[in-house]
Amino acid sequence: MKIAILADIHANLPALLAVTAHVDAWQPDLVIVAGDVVNRGPRPAECWRFVAERQWPTVRGNHEDYVLAHAVPGAPRSGPLFEIFRSSFWTYEALNGAVPALAVMPFQHSFLAPDGSEARVVHASMRGTRDGIFPDTPDEVLHTQIGRPVVPLFVVGHTHWPLVRRLGHTLVVNVGAVGMPFDGDPRASYGQLTWQDAQGWHARIARVPYDRDQTARDFVATGFLAEGGPLVELMLIELQRARSQLYSWSVAYEKPVLAGELTLAESVRLFCDR
Repeated sequence: MKIAILADIHANLPALLAVTAHVDAWQPDLVIVAGDVVNRGPRPAECWRFVAERQWPTVRGNHEDYVLAHAVPGAPRSGPLFEIFRSSFWTYEALNGAVPALAVMPFQHSFLAPDGSEARVVHASMRGTRDGIFPDTPDEVLHTQIGRPVVPLFVVGHTHWPLVRRLGHTLVVNVGAVGMPFDGDPRASYGQLTWQDAQGWHARIARVPYDRDQTARDFVATGFLAEGGPLVELMLIELQRARSQLYSWSVAYEKPVLAGELTLAESVRLFCDR
């Protein structure tokens, strides 16, 4: 049994196409997407349509939640909080009629190994779509993130940091990010899971080069950079450096922006200049 698991596509169409070609050559029995198909990138409608047409089981990520928040009656359309989430509003508008499909995405997807045991896929952890598993996550925390019942295989994405780690009887795999890795390696990543009768599950993180320059051009050509708000500039830097920028920005500047002490654009300039 061979399973390919993708996560964190983030509307990066060139990366998705390159990974799909790699997956097709590997010929798995099943392909699963562990959330964040859309948002934080310039081609949300195209990526969503591609995944839907492939009929790959897909779980909901926090970025699907961010887009769905704009569909709630009375959701803000102005003010500092809206400006912080303007990029997801851009995605919301770009998806148009596809937005209702995000609302019915399941939190988790489980399938059976050849021995009948459960393999479980969620976006971040069983504690929520923003509760990520990192290489340095302590064992006692990881136990709670896997949840109950304990399963032989637990697969996630979200942090954009790939890892393969064993905790007791569970093989824990973070497949990294198709669209925007944060581990310093700009190549797209996904997980290859194989079942070996004598040993159970084995995991490998596959890295796939793709045309990042085309993705950067898509930031401009689609209007995402111009219309998605100042934070899109940091998303483009994330793409180019393969390192997280938004988290550090939020720690330093989110509270002052929400308090009206400086504009979002000013905060981005300060962040980039430091």
